[in-house]
Amino acid sequence: MEKVLEVKDLRISFQTFFGEVEAVRGITFDVGKKETVAIVGESGCGKSVTASGIMQLLPMPPAFFKGGEIFFNGENLLNKTEKQMQGIRGNKISMVFQDPMTSLNPTMKIGKQIVEGLVKHRNMSRGEAAAKAIEMLDLVAVPQPERRINQYPHEFSGGMRQRVMIALAMVCNPQLLIADEPTTALDVTVQAQILELMNKLQDQLGMSIILITHDLGIVADVSDRVVVMYAGQILEVGLTEEIYASPKHPYTRKLLASVPRLDMSREEPLYSIDGTPPDLYVPPKGCSFYDRCTEAMKICKDQMPELYGHSITHQSRCWLNHPMAQRINSANRSEGR
Repeated sequence: MEKVLEVKDLRISFQTFFGEVEAVRGITFDVGKKETVAIVGESGCGKSVTASGIMQLLPMPPAFFKGGEIFFNGENLLNKTEKQMQGIRGNKISMVFQDPMTSLNPTMKIGKQIVEGLVKHRNMSRGEAAAKAIEMLDLVAVPQPERRINQYPHEFSGGMRQRVMIALAMVCNPQLLIADEPTTALDVTVQAQILELMNKLQDQLGMSIILITHDLGIVADVSDRVVVMYAGQILEVGLTEEIYASPKHPYTRKLLASVPRLDMSREEPLYSIDGTPPDLYVPPKGCSFYDRCTEAMKICKDQMPELYGHSITHQSRCWLNHPMAQRINSANRSEGR
């Protein structure tokens, strides 16, 4: 498959008053043409930092790239100047942010915000850009686009604002769309509509999508591959059907267990993962999930496992899946586990 994006050993840190926070710690993944890759994990695991790093939207300082490469169509984005990145953002790579109310300019009409990108990136006249903006609003199923193009963000519902954000992100036909929690704070029905809309537009425009979410329950029907992140690292990656049918990392299994099921009774408590993620001021020496893992072994605390391949497409970072470590630790489980 032709690769649109390749992220190699990316490391992003923040310099704070208390010291360095290693937010992203050596992640590697790629996105193929017309492919949807879901990046999942709890809040604070580095998903949004990764997305902002790809777009180079992080404030520098305090953020800085500690290492790695980000190739888009074979060109390393980390070697681009800010002026060159301005020609890529919103044009070749677009992003749908978590909260459309804070992402849209509350003082500007919706139409003007969409028109700006077309005038800048496509050299259209304002009349041509306005016609295209109406076309895009119609494409994302905003009713009466000719009238609503002259309204302000506060005049739209949450679901409609998210549709406007998608129209804004896709008006220049980007090759890659990064959707950062696009269904946050939306009810279940609207969530399904937004995800269905993104799939429909992907088919029509032939773009690739990175879908960032903390909810494994919403990616089963929309993603081709899943990347599971925790504490700034990738713990498991595989085809969607592999992740759901045969999750290899304990963290992935716990994430799946925390998804509510239709066959649950009202009296049955929702599952939650005990404990909290590690402090990335002082990253753990061994596996980052060690303190919360009910299957941890002694080696997990002292040594970080590498990504171990279960198939060409499925890998996990867990000593339980490494045959040598299993032999060494079969009789030497960590105390109290």
